[in-house]
Amino acid sequence: MSKNMNKNRKSRIKSEHLAASGTPRLVDRRGALSAFGGTIIVAAGLYAVSGLMGPKPAVAEKVVVFKDPTCECCGRWINHMRREGFEVAVRNVEDVGPVKTRLGVPDGMASCHTATVGGYVFEGHIPAMDIRDILAERPDIIGLAVPGMPMSAPGMDSLDDEPFTVYSIAATGIATPYAAY
Repeated sequence: MSKNMNKNRKSRIKSEHLAASGTPRLVDRRGALSAFGGTIIVAAGLYAVSGLMGPKPAVAEKVVVFKDPTCECCGRWINHMRREGFEVAVRNVEDVGPVKTRLGVPDGMASCHTATVGGYVFEGHIPAMDIRDILAERPDIIGLAVPGMPMSAPGMDSLDDEPFTVYSIAATGIATPYAAY
């Protein structure tokens, strides 16, 4: 008997599991590992493909974004939202200030663009996952805000690790921290 055949024979083990017919079967360790590895590869592939397709939005409503027509970071944030599965409509306006006032964005919470969806206001470069959470949880708030233009926020696309905070805006106009990045 060749050395290779002897090695293969040693790697075979009896399985305690029964085949579909109810009879015991032999399981080759390499075969079992290959099957397990194949399962892992298929699972990883499905995970990767689902990530490429992007998550589904929390609601079927469109996100409406009010922005200055020349603001490039607003466009990148809109792309971030679309990549995350949201449908976005853009409203270019020369002065976003009156929109912010009408929608209840408090002083000190303003950024370069304002979005609405699901009856909420989303001010600035908010991560899509926070918007998705608000739309799923439906808290009694006006919305969320990321004041200013933090360099590491979605749409700013900087390699800078500048920390930033997402604020929840209560109906009273008081802002409290919602998430920190």
